[in-house]
Amino acid sequence: MSSQNLSITQAGAVARITLTQPEIRNAFSDEVIAEITAAFVDVGSRADVRALVLAAEGPAFCAGANLNWMRRMADYTRDENLLDAAKLAEMLRVIYECPKPTIARVQGDVYAGGMGLVAACDMAVAVDTAGFCLSEVKLGLIPATISPYVIRAMGARAAHRYFLTAERFGAFDALRIGFVHEVVATDQLDAKVDELLKALTSASPNAVRACKKLVMDVAEREINAGLIAATVQGIADIRASDEGKEGVQSFLQKRKPAWLLV
Repeated sequence: MSSQNLSITQAGAVARITLTQPEIRNAFSDEVIAEITAAFVDVGSRADVRALVLAAEGPAFCAGANLNWMRRMADYTRDENLLDAAKLAEMLRVIYECPKPTIARVQGDVYAGGMGLVAACDMAVAVDTAGFCLSEVKLGLIPATISPYVIRAMGARAAHRYFLTAERFGAFDALRIGFVHEVVATDQLDAKVDELLKALTSASPNAVRACKKLVMDVAEREINAGLIAATVQGIADIRASDEGKEGVQSFLQKRKPAWLLV
């Protein structure tokens, strides 16, 4: 599945979804949102995919909503806005809950709704020249739909500042607040992404999937009897699984696990 808006490629166990509208800074519309959602559903369900990269072409990663879509939204009724926002929310949910680990390859600026794309991925690697901005308040809006993911990524304290001021901040500030995991020179971007992909594809696919769910289930929850019971059940389930048994046995027997031999 590819279009003028995005492309999907796969090499071995790694799939890439790439935004391909550099002429409009990869800004998205309702059409692009539907395509990104479908792409993540498709790739996330592929048995032969172990990791997924979200990338973009051109000088910007994603500038948020495109102008034509914004012009249409300006005349929407509240009910039409509800339906429209729900589609954006569904795209972000699908990315965040994708069963495969996801990496945002940030080669350029990220603005507004584009911040949600980066935040919904498990990991983000950015070039040192990238800029970031939650610009909504300058337009009389709020970053509501992307907020669950962006606040999880940067933390509430940073969100208080950048949601309210709409300041542009650089890649190293994004790294400092935890919004991205690595900042590298442009010529090192692919090498760093490949380094993470190697780690992801070398691990147990079942354990990676379970770990991703574990983080979502546990993050920011009160540590109580229910949470403790859930974590006890989680480790018991993974230990008793085929891959869990194989991983322990291969370690004890000083050999590679079976998933590396496939």
